[in-house]
Amino acid sequence: MIQVNDLSMQFGGQLLFKDAELKFTGGNCYGIIGANGAGKSTFLRILCGELEPTKGEIVIDKGTRMSVLRQDHFAFDEYTVLDTVIMGNKRLYDIMQEKDALYAKEDFSDEDGEKAAELEAEFAELNGWEAESEASKLIQGLGLDESLLYTSMSELDGNQKVKVLLAQALFGNPDIILLDEPTNHLDIYAIRWLEDFLAEYFGTVLVVSHDRHFLNNVCTHIVDFDYGKVKMYVGNYEFWYESSQLMQRLIKQQNKKTEEKIKELQEFISRFSANKSKSKQATSRRKLLDKLTVEEMPASSRKYPYIGFTPDRELGKDILKLDSICKADENGEPLLKNVSFTLGRTDKVAVIGKSEQAITALFKILAEEIEPDSGTMKWGVSTSRSYFPKDNSSYFDGCDMTIVDWIRQYTTGENTDTFLRGFLGKMLFSGDDIYKQVDVLSGGEKVRCMFSRMMLFGSNVILLDQPTNHLDLESITAVNNALTDFKGVVIFTTHDHEIMQTAANRIIEITEDGCIDKVGTYEEYLDWKHAREEAVE
Repeated sequence: MIQVNDLSMQFGGQLLFKDAELKFTGGNCYGIIGANGAGKSTFLRILCGELEPTKGEIVIDKGTRMSVLRQDHFAFDEYTVLDTVIMGNKRLYDIMQEKDALYAKEDFSDEDGEKAAELEAEFAELNGWEAESEASKLIQGLGLDESLLYTSMSELDGNQKVKVLLAQALFGNPDIILLDEPTNHLDIYAIRWLEDFLAEYFGTVLVVSHDRHFLNNVCTHIVDFDYGKVKMYVGNYEFWYESSQLMQRLIKQQNKKTEEKIKELQEFISRFSANKSKSKQATSRRKLLDKLTVEEMPASSRKYPYIGFTPDRELGKDILKLDSICKADENGEPLLKNVSFTLGRTDKVAVIGKSEQAITALFKILAEEIEPDSGTMKWGVSTSRSYFPKDNSSYFDGCDMTIVDWIRQYTTGENTDTFLRGFLGKMLFSGDDIYKQVDVLSGGEKVRCMFSRMMLFGSNVILLDQPTNHLDLESITAVNNALTDFKGVVIFTTHDHEIMQTAANRIIEITEDGCIDKVGTYEEYLDWKHAREEAVE
């Protein structure tokens, strides 16, 4: 159990949260939500002892083992994958090292033998004989090959390291697991495996995530950071969201009724306060008026950008035809092999697959940034396209423009500062924010700039390669709504289950031999694929 008593945190004069009173118990999964900068990650760092709070205390039951998802991808480069995962249980790893050192001694004494026996007993108690097997199951569940176990961490790419560090956090059945954005860089298969793992886990989990579907599937409680306060609610994210929206509506409705009553009383008092026969009634109404108050809704730290795509012209009959598209990487390894499909004017396509490199190659071909090695692609003459690349660094690195000047270069109509200030304001760039240099923007700010750019084009086909990376829940919701409402053709790939389920009406999976193309929702596709795999077995 974790007991949080009177906890407050302040950074450089800015109060993140104050007077938090919370209790986290075993068998529950707590989703930590709030706007960027609200203090979610800071809270996890306080819980694991990395930071000292401004005020208050954290009480954790004695003998409790806490495991944390590490964010430093280079911290374990000198170790193998197996050692890195086992380090999730530091005591077990230390015992293994101490045992090896003892057995390597040339002058092994009786005292060493007694010590070795003690270590062997504790090693068995910590399930050390199953450590390698458990590490293997964890990395395979997350989509890595077992052959990587004895590979140095320094040889892995960024996505592989993320998965190994997540396996480290899950290793050895800890009592408490702290996960900060665990689904980042995970494919849909790894996310589903993680959901199943946490569903069967009996300890205490605290997780910060921007993945709404993941929060709905794993969370028993939601801990909301907003208004400078921290509140806990029973239920998953969807239940919290509906409840919070309902509460906001009820407060607004009650305030409206109160305001109408105040106005009615004020009018009566104004009309009859000088009338002797009505003076008593006017006095009683004045007393009632003094008791009426309009409840102030606290200013939320949540801000929703406006994202919307309006096509300048309608689509014709012919949209896109791909025929036997093939593409290899720089080493000659095939990424795309005989990919063929045709799009219609009402298609909203979610592209999925185990190789993100292959999917990105497809999007670059669709955006005409690269050529296929073989095969043909033809866009319809009525189409106009906007492309959101997975890597937007080429748009910002080394660019000394301000945000307002950066966006001005993509305008085809009005481009005055007044117009652009209002346009950027909808994307949460307010006040002097528009004069920030674009090469120092955060990941989320750059994504909002890219969406602003796309919105100016009026395209009737939009191509999106991982558009929700670096975005908070509010911005992801705005993207979701924009894709659902768009009247043109969409081709997108994302790790966000909710967007795939609600925005797509067709699923294309890139495979080693080509692609699988099915009309329907994402969950219908998963059901179809599961039934197909069971039939094969």
